[in-house]
Amino acid sequence: MSNAETYAIDVSVQTRYLREQSDPDAQRFAFAYTITIANLGALPAQLLSRSWLITDGNSKVQEVQGPGVVGEQPTIAPGASHTYTSGCLLETPVGTMEGSYDMRASDGHQFVAEINRFRLAKPNALN
Repeated sequence: MSNAETYAIDVSVQTRYLREQSDPDAQRFAFAYTITIANLGALPAQLLSRSWLITDGNSKVQEVQGPGVVGEQPTIAPGASHTYTSGCLLETPVGTMEGSYDMRASDGHQFVAEINRFRLAKPNALN
């Protein structure tokens, strides 16, 4: 079995604009994102830390790093998934996020699960 089969994580994202927490006049745009981390590999894997690059529509970049996600460092069994919701604030109605999770399989092997770039957009901000 190859490393790609042994240590395989799939990350999917759903986003939504939080109108009630946003204030466009003050350049405050709030977004929630729900992430599902699926373990497609052969071994249980624990999420140790996260690293994000958040870019707003003015190309301002925020780097966010830290242990776990929303206070947890979940261990995900093969064939199982972990879902959580978090959020971010932007100064523009459109932006992107991308990043990675540092993972450790039950055999001690550490690896990186990439989070592909996804868009955060206020409804009707993009035509």
